[in-house]
Amino acid sequence: MNNAAENISKNIDLISVQQLKKYFPIKSGLFQKISGHVKAVDGISFNIQKGKVLGIVGESGCGKSTLGRTMLSLIKPTEGKVYFNGKNIYELNKNELNQIRTKMQIIFQDPYSSLNPRLPVYEIVGEAMLQHKIVKNKNEMMEKVVEIISKCGLFEHQASRYPHQFSGGQRQRICIARALAVNPEFIVCDEAVSALDVSIQSQIINLLKDAQEDFKLTYLFISHDLSVVKFISDDVAVMYLGQIVEKGSKNQIFNNPLHPYTEALLSAVPTVNPTSKQSIKRIILKGDIPSPSKPPEGCRFHTRCSYAKQICKEILPEYKEIENNHFAMCHKANKMF
Repeated sequence: MNNAAENISKNIDLISVQQLKKYFPIKSGLFQKISGHVKAVDGISFNIQKGKVLGIVGESGCGKSTLGRTMLSLIKPTEGKVYFNGKNIYELNKNELNQIRTKMQIIFQDPYSSLNPRLPVYEIVGEAMLQHKIVKNKNEMMEKVVEIISKCGLFEHQASRYPHQFSGGQRQRICIARALAVNPEFIVCDEAVSALDVSIQSQIINLLKDAQEDFKLTYLFISHDLSVVKFISDDVAVMYLGQIVEKGSKNQIFNNPLHPYTEALLSAVPTVNPTSKQSIKRIILKGDIPSPSKPPEGCRFHTRCSYAKQICKEILPEYKEIENNHFAMCHKANKMF
């Protein structure tokens, strides 16, 4: 076993991501030559302990969804490693990867487009159980499907219905049941509640919390809704332009943000009483998000940061531990000026 795998075992980290990168080629011209790359994920590292929830937040286009899909090898990485239970999933052969996929599942943002409209619920939820030989036959599959969808808030008679016969919240329950059907250990929730009404969001979040306790799950929870992330997560990582700029416990991130981008995100959260003394003053970021194909030199946030100085334009800040398990990528936080 290599050193990285040994560290994972000691720290009971289920997931360890090391310098993960995913660049998408930009093709142009008559012969579609590669003229550049979109750096969707650019050198990300973090660990997730068993039974914990890591929330990933950031603006649209910062690379959150690409990160989640690359971690599961749904998208092949450009560079980097992802260890699951001490095994680098990018070094596994086809059969080994097929076996480990039962332990690593994903819940997509749009429940309707992620469900096969031609299959009834019992086949959508149960086909993976047959494929991976979790059940012996279709009768056993049907019993398991009814048990799982019942835990997810659906009824037995709904197992024979098709996706178009359900509401958005019910479809997401089907997606959760499909993920739970193969007894996973780790689930990527990719904006799992963003397409739902607020009243339904709370039901789905509570369902995910209950499933975490019942099945001893570990989550990577991707969302732009900070209130949801605060409720469900143990730790929070803030992404900007393909990089994690700050990571810590949810109390550290929400009560003592170190990075100016995190401060701006938190200031945008609506409050019940905006005139109260406890409300955070709104921080308006100047300018637009730079192109991920040509990120700025130095700190990537300096073009929009009110604290930016000359050093920010020249040198990329290190990702350093500022306090106990509180990391930030910022010259201001690192006290370099």
